[in-house]
Amino acid sequence: MSLSPDQLAEIEAQRASQTTTRRPGVPALEELLYRPIALLDHGFVRVIDYMGDDAAVVQAARVSYGRGTRRVSEDAGLIRYLMRHRHSTPFEMCEIKFHVKLPIFVARQWIRHRTANVNEYSARYSILDREFYLPAPEQLAAQSAANRQGRGDVLGGDEAAEVMALLRDDASRCYDHYAWMLNEDGADPARQGLARELARMNLTLNSYTQWYWKVDLQNLMHFLSLRADAHAQYEIRVYAEAMIKVLHAWVPACAQAFMDYRVGAVSLSAQMLAVVRRRLAGESVTQAGSGLSKREWDELVKMLAGDAGAN
Repeated sequence: MSLSPDQLAEIEAQRASQTTTRRPGVPALEELLYRPIALLDHGFVRVIDYMGDDAAVVQAARVSYGRGTRRVSEDAGLIRYLMRHRHSTPFEMCEIKFHVKLPIFVARQWIRHRTANVNEYSARYSILDREFYLPAPEQLAAQSAANRQGRGDVLGGDEAAEVMALLRDDASRCYDHYAWMLNEDGADPARQGLARELARMNLTLNSYTQWYWKVDLQNLMHFLSLRADAHAQYEIRVYAEAMIKVLHAWVPACAQAFMDYRVGAVSLSAQMLAVVRRRLAGESVTQAGSGLSKREWDELVKMLAGDAGAN
């Protein structure tokens, strides 16, 4: 992760400041506030602000005036009930704001989640840093033969070295041309330089961008259930996994219910549930007599074997 001395000083200044408020705070999240969590080679995620906590979810569900005198276990029980029965509105009462630095191709996946407020670094106004994502050797994999959007065997030897060289050289060359077109340093006084909004189109998708991403708790958990899944692309999954750790610090009761009923759970169709009931009754059920397609049958077998990942 590359942060300039000025940026580090700004973070320390933010962390040193103290404010007095009547709003509920979360000490574990306060410890993480503003601190960047390093990800990939130059990326990070950090919490900028938040509103609400576990008690806010409970308060919204009960529409009460305050925290009351209930025990923590009672609140956790209600949260688990809400999660189990998909009562989502109380979770929407909490919000969190992240500052994220990520490769552009990851950002284009991320932005498909249209339930957040986003403000991205503008390459029309500013100049992007000379930073590119280069995968670790173990992430250089061939196309999966079974999954059109997944990876197969890891590349090795000369092929891996050539791929890495191409990624590095192409990104560097494109950035050099980007800088030349801008002519921001006035190296060629005879040229005005191309507008930033045009020069940026020459950059590669592994260039880094940054944004502020503000989302409510319900939609954050939906994002995490998809992007922390074992089937998600590695480069976005590492961000989601880091944000799950933030979730545990922020709303531990909600986070545990989320892990139990979303991440660690699976969804069965009516036909799949019928097969399970028949099996529990002692009946021998085959795919041919199950009413399930071959793909559905294989998915059910993986679910029951504990090899399905989150759904």
